[in-house]
Amino acid sequence: MSTKAVFLDKDGTLIEDVPYNVDPDRIQLTRGAVEGLQLLDASGYQLIVITNQSGVALGFFPALALVTVETRLRQLLADAGVPLAGFYYCPHHPAGIVREFAKNCSCRKPEPGLLLRAADKHGINLAQSWFIGDILNDVEAGRRAGCKTVLIDNGNETEWQMSQQRSPHHIVNDLTEAALVITLEDAGEN
Repeated sequence: MSTKAVFLDKDGTLIEDVPYNVDPDRIQLTRGAVEGLQLLDASGYQLIVITNQSGVALGFFPALALVTVETRLRQLLADAGVPLAGFYYCPHHPAGIVREFAKNCSCRKPEPGLLLRAADKHGINLAQSWFIGDILNDVEAGRRAGCKTVLIDNGNETEWQMSQQRSPHHIVNDLTEAALVITLEDAGEN
């Protein structure tokens, strides 16, 4: 497998963080998202969203609502000339009220299950790939899958429970800066 990817957390990283939002009219890309994603796409990375969506398990919205969210996100990115290779979400939460989704699983970040599934489906070399997120659970999921990681320090991480698995390779302010770090580091390795 030689394909490389950048896995992206959705809320707070790719789009503005509006808790449990499934209203497409309220979905807006974060500052720096368009420029950063354009640079990553031009550098040959597949772009794949990896997101926890516990609102399904907690009964805030049905899983079907995420189809509209994905459609809106794909449209926003297409308008910027950026293809989205995949959209993977975890609907589970151990404290959920919707029985079929109220459980521990291998796909809820910090578990790496969604990254592994995406890598298998898209032929991605995880060692050549990156995970960008705004909390340390994103970093841990990326590291556990074998990716390099970037933390966008936008104030969303509040616990700062550090360990080797939760230590990002880089800390930046937005997706544009993340893309510059990734492309410069990868150019230095070639």
